[in-house]
Amino acid sequence: MGDTLIVVVVIGLVAVLMFVFPLMTMSDRTDDISQLAVETATTEFVDDARTSGKLTLDKYSKFVENISSTGNAYDVEMEVRVLDENPGKKTTQVNSRKIGENVYYSMYTSQILDYLKENNGVLPLKEGDIIIVNAKNNGTTLSQQLKNFLYSVTGNDTYTIAAEHAGIVTANGSGTGN
Repeated sequence: MGDTLIVVVVIGLVAVLMFVFPLMTMSDRTDDISQLAVETATTEFVDDARTSGKLTLDKYSKFVENISSTGNAYDVEMEVRVLDENPGKKTTQVNSRKIGENVYYSMYTSQILDYLKENNGVLPLKEGDIIIVNAKNNGTTLSQQLKNFLYSVTGNDTYTIAAEHAGIVTANGSGTGN
């Protein structure tokens, strides 16, 4: 009877070593590849908006499609800080581009998407505006599920795949902005 118990325990350990750990390793690699894809797509999206001087609904849709192709669902948050050329301050300075004198107002994801839908899918940006994009997965990946099962180390509100990129617009888009 004692030998049978040992054999069952050994078979269980072998099954874990042969199946669970390789599955964990492969799921971690999948998360790494997804992380790289999301970082690349986010950087390309922001850099395109920065250098072209406009944010378009088509490019936003393509960006969301690209990151969703990793098999995960993502929360995308955007912010555009629009440089206000008329801050309403009287200055005696000749150069209004000095640090500390620029005034920005922010547009966030829902405002940006509403603007895009109402204005032919284009949000013109001007030189000096700032665009910030965050993307993070809002589901649990296989790697997270396995780690939760085996280690109980990650919580429900954590995410493993995320990217953030921001930059200052270097070109004026068509129009004057807002």
